[in-house]
Amino acid sequence: MLQKISLSLFVAASLLGSVGSVSAETQDTLRFGIEAAYPPFESKSPAGQLQGFDIDVGNAVCARMGVKCQWVENAFDGLIPALQARKFDVINSAMNITDKRKQSIDFTRPIYIVPIVMVAKRGSGLLPDVKSLQGKRVGVLQASSQEDFLKRHWATAGVSIVSYADQDQVYADLVGGRVDAAVQEAQTAQDGFLSKPAGHDYAVVGQPLSDPATLGEGTGFGLRKGDRALLTKVDAALDALKKDGTLSALSQKYFKRDIIAR
Repeated sequence: MLQKISLSLFVAASLLGSVGSVSAETQDTLRFGIEAAYPPFESKSPAGQLQGFDIDVGNAVCARMGVKCQWVENAFDGLIPALQARKFDVINSAMNITDKRKQSIDFTRPIYIVPIVMVAKRGSGLLPDVKSLQGKRVGVLQASSQEDFLKRHWATAGVSIVSYADQDQVYADLVGGRVDAAVQEAQTAQDGFLSKPAGHDYAVVGQPLSDPATLGEGTGFGLRKGDRALLTKVDAALDALKKDGTLSALSQKYFKRDIIAR
């Protein structure tokens, strides 16, 4: 009996030790989920290093919280399921805050706001409205808020919506003539396509799209429902970085203007 009790105490102590180490690791590391195919927000350098505005914001948040950043790459349309499966702690991947997403996850307060625009070939005469796009094909990133907008407002009015796993595929098919236009965030269009040789003959057409219900109220970090303690800490770090000018300085670095939400 004594041997059994001693063994039980040893197992219990081991379990407590492992729980303590997991807790310490969780406190020391903040795991961000991203899709690194959306410049200038998040992408990879030719050497394979993560880079972009969201990466710098994430690193600044970790520094403010006194923790280490860990980056976990995931397809954009799988970010919310992966967050819920605890593969990482926070989504940091240019995700707009929408009512639909808030049913599944919680968000920080908005960090920044970027217009949603349509890109088409110069001289095409196309505009971002259903009358102009009747019978046309419009490319968009799968599972994005832009896709929600197009499916709600355009797909029901005779416009074909073509969804893609990553943004570069949208641009490739636009140049190849397989879609007539593309909808995405303005800065992504500029840095990821229009400023490159392949985008020379293309331009933003018409006015930015607007619909708070689908396009949201800005971009923030996504967290698991009920993870209030972490949400409070991350929001506090973001608020401090807004107040001390860090986020505005990063915005100027990447966009030459201040897109930080107040």
